[in-house]
Amino acid sequence: MEFQDVVRKRRMVRRFTDDPVPPEVVDRLLRNAVRAPSAGFTQGWSFLVLTEHSDRERFWDAATPATSQRDMSTWLAGMRTAPVLIVVLCSKAAYLGRYAEPDKGWTDREEARWPVPYWHVDAGMAALLMLQTAVDEGLGASFFGIGTSEAPAVRAAFGVPDGWTHTGVVAVGHPAEGGARGSASRRRRRPTEEVVHRGRW
Repeated sequence: MEFQDVVRKRRMVRRFTDDPVPPEVVDRLLRNAVRAPSAGFTQGWSFLVLTEHSDRERFWDAATPATSQRDMSTWLAGMRTAPVLIVVLCSKAAYLGRYAEPDKGWTDREEARWPVPYWHVDAGMAALLMLQTAVDEGLGASFFGIGTSEAPAVRAAFGVPDGWTHTGVVAVGHPAEGGARGSASRRRRRPTEEVVHRGRW
């Protein structure tokens, strides 16, 4: 598929068919993810891949809020049909350590040196490459977060080591009919001329 078509066709798909995703496709998603840029080539990311039904159920049991201010039942019913979940994790310590190495010029691991948390930025770019690869494979995908209250249960359910935190989750599968509706169906895409400022704001 042409790159411009991949960009244009990418949507957040929220419902999937029962068709499985071949293991080699999952492997391609991950191979492309690790081609993402990372500050200092730190590569402080990890990917928890859940393809077994029991593992996905364990994830949803841990990640689903006990209560919510909005009704998430429709969203959950759709997302739970995804045959592949990839939890994207990152390590802040890896970045702080990398930039304390001699070639970076810092001698400390001071987090205040970082204007934004690039560990999450880099992990997000890896997730975007997975979303684009899914489109290139003719699949649907969605990126979503794990609530602050639910994160400890997810970590415990899968033995995620200390020092690793989630950036989000990529759900992948064959899109079902009506599986791409969300905020984009209710809100307009802002035109380029409204968001691009050339030379100055």
